[in-house]
Amino acid sequence: MTTIACKDTGTKTDRSQTDQVEVAAGVDTHQDTHTAAVVDTTGRLLGHRQFPASRHGYLELLDWLRSFGLLLVVGIEGTGAYGAGLARHLHDQHVAMLEIDRPDRKTRRSAGKSDPIDAEAAARAALARVRTGVPKVRTGRVEALRNLRVARRSAVDQRADCVRRIKTLIVTAPDGLRARLRGLPKQELLDTCAGLRPDTARADEPEQATKVALRSLARRHAALTEEITELDALIEPLVAAINPDLLALNGVGADVAGQLLVTAGENADRIHSEAAFAMLCGVAPIPASSGKTHRHRLNRGGNRQANAALYRIVLCRLRWDPRTQTYMRRRTAEGLSKKDIIRCLKRLIAREIYYVLTRQRIEPGDLAIAA
Repeated sequence: MTTIACKDTGTKTDRSQTDQVEVAAGVDTHQDTHTAAVVDTTGRLLGHRQFPASRHGYLELLDWLRSFGLLLVVGIEGTGAYGAGLARHLHDQHVAMLEIDRPDRKTRRSAGKSDPIDAEAAARAALARVRTGVPKVRTGRVEALRNLRVARRSAVDQRADCVRRIKTLIVTAPDGLRARLRGLPKQELLDTCAGLRPDTARADEPEQATKVALRSLARRHAALTEEITELDALIEPLVAAINPDLLALNGVGADVAGQLLVTAGENADRIHSEAAFAMLCGVAPIPASSGKTHRHRLNRGGNRQANAALYRIVLCRLRWDPRTQTYMRRRTAEGLSKKDIIRCLKRLIAREIYYVLTRQRIEPGDLAIAA
């Protein structure tokens, strides 16, 4: 009769018995190593062990988990970061997975902090389905879109930083140069700075050094603009291929649609309801009632980039969509402020976006007039 050994606990278990045991696992992920822990359905810790964060390590980790019995689910911390490789491997092996939130501070203060402790906590959370979610699938076109958007967002941020630094240098520039550049429109300012001809042999003089810096920043801005244009040429057709219905919505362009697609993930059906999608985007009001007081407060959680994308849709529709303008007037007459109305609109639009992302049939009564 074959036996298996749990190296960390020193116990031996009969193979014929472990084949009937149902177990859950948790994994605490790091850059170079992953620590796994296994518990049975009663919550008893069966063992924990550390593996290298590599393809060979993933194979060893899965074999070790299955050696304890029937593997029900694996809870992983950080499937979108250090755990992405392991999540891909488990997905290819058709292993049920859950994304685990980090333990709250109160739990960590009472239980301590170590990789085995975190892995055990992840296993128990997966077994109980507490503070868990279905991880995104990172093997399709949405993952390709996410990678392109990472580069684009970085280029946009750096380009904006170039403009800010140019304007800061102009404030402290010598009088003649400052008078020449102040008040110019943005594009004319960039063109003028890019065309400056400083004397590099006199770079130890403030005026010439300022010209060198301004020219460098302006040319960097132009290079980043060209880079963004090249990325947009790749992103726009990719977004249209993934979900053309999303681009057809009023106020939704390639940038906004791309962000919403990335937020939902390749497997958008992992989001079980439109309310869950609203919570994911941070547009679902949070109950803040107590006793005779019944109220909701602003949701400051969720994916803030998705929240900003919904905000841009609202602004566009407030300017161009007659239905949204009608809604604005009606709610204003009811006494709501503009901020409150925008929050309501973001919630309604999140409902519309959810049905388009999941390609569900939208019933006429499901959407409010402004959605």
